[in-house]
Amino acid sequence: MFDQTSLLTFILASIAILVVPGPTVTVIIANSLKHGTRAGLMNIAGTQVGLVILLGILALGLEAITSTLAWFFDWLRLAGAAYLIWLGLQLLRSNGRLEASASASSGDGSYFWQGFLVILSNPKILIFFGAFLPQFITTDGNTAYQTMILGLVFMALATILDSLYAIAAGKAGSLLTQKNVRSVELAGGSFMVVGGLWLALSRN
Repeated sequence: MFDQTSLLTFILASIAILVVPGPTVTVIIANSLKHGTRAGLMNIAGTQVGLVILLGILALGLEAITSTLAWFFDWLRLAGAAYLIWLGLQLLRSNGRLEASASASSGDGSYFWQGFLVILSNPKILIFFGAFLPQFITTDGNTAYQTMILGLVFMALATILDSLYAIAAGKAGSLLTQKNVRSVELAGGSFMVVGGLWLALSRN
């Protein structure tokens, strides 16, 4: 099904794509800096659940599903954009104080759903998977099975790289002064608002 060269090429291409921060990584870093590594890891858990759903849609038939439910994905995109902007505004209005670990632990569920909603509200990821994964799928095997295998490899790489972002940001957050934390909040909040606006104004 997959030869070693093709699989290695897929892994390297995936890493090259994943190291570039997007809206999801912005949320992970912002939460890890302010609330600790655990918050960022919960964002990642939510992201991975969302990716499973998106990969399932892709394996079942991207073109048929997206054309049938185009209106749903459009509303989902707008809802996700609004949510991302809201998260950004919350950071911009924050006071620069780092939260206690207990506070972060009590909000694990909210961090999980943040990651889940941000990844799921960007239907363009489906289009990306639809263009990227087929390049590595062979015609002598089950297409849906190959799609899921490659998707799981991509998810594993995403988990590792995103976790490194979360751990690094969590460690850095514990060393920041209140003034520096406020600067990070302003930068992170601005990126989230811009990312939300981009998502809202983009068209498939």
